[in-house]
Amino acid sequence: MRDRLNQTLRRVPTWVIYMLGMLPAPWFFYQGLTGALGVEPIKALEHKYGELALQLLVVSLAITPMRTHLGINLLKFRRAVGLLCFFYVSCHLLVWLVLDVQLLDQIVADIIKRPYITIGMAGFVLMLPLALTSNNWSIRRLGPMWRKLHKATYVIGLLGAVHFVMLVKGVQLEPLIYLAVIIGLLALRLPGRRSSTTTPVRRQRA
Repeated sequence: MRDRLNQTLRRVPTWVIYMLGMLPAPWFFYQGLTGALGVEPIKALEHKYGELALQLLVVSLAITPMRTHLGINLLKFRRAVGLLCFFYVSCHLLVWLVLDVQLLDQIVADIIKRPYITIGMAGFVLMLPLALTSNNWSIRRLGPMWRKLHKATYVIGLLGAVHFVMLVKGVQLEPLIYLAVIIGLLALRLPGRRSSTTTPVRRQRA
């Protein structure tokens, strides 16, 4: 059964993941324009993009443990999932910058004075070099450094979850679940550390 599933997954072209992954972006924006996101559509749109980015980050972190512990191989799609995650983080940030705050002075002040925004921005800054080097040329050019650089995903996952926990008012279960899941996935990677750092270049092609 597992082998059949892996054979089926190998037949799925990577462009399908990109296409399906991009569909929610215009749909959420359309909902915001038409009032389907409630009385605070900008805040709701920020949340939609941000939570989807966090979900994709969870998927990205789950790929290696799934291969190590369940034998399900999704490595072919790891780059696509990572880039889609960066895309939705960028959408989340742009909605906050352009539609919500708008004023440059206020943006700088919020980044400095509000810890949850500081943490979120730190995660975004760490994601930038990962997105820029998610290509075969960078893998060949950087060699072993590429794998070390992309281990920043672990820190980004924790920052994203902590950002969500601090963002909501009071103690809410949903952000804590994301944090627990991410910590659990990172813990699962420890025994399979070798397998997560020996992915051949050919598996990274998308």
